[in-house]
Amino acid sequence: MAVQQNKVSKSRRNNRRAHDALVAANPNECENCGELKRPHHVCASCGHYSDREVVAMVEDVDLDEDAA
Repeated sequence: MAVQQNKVSKSRRNNRRAHDALVAANPNECENCGELKRPHHVCASCGHYSDREVVAMVEDVDLDEDAA
């Protein structure tokens, strides 16, 4: 088991952790619908990627009418 030789000061410990912070997302605007999407990913709202429809989106279905 590893045992430290000397105490690590708070300053040295915190300097080591200086690069561990999370980075905020970088959303881009979809060219087709204008919604925010992740870069280099298919738009979740319209299914387009780089001016092409990659995923066919289904219209919203009301489950209450189908159940009755």
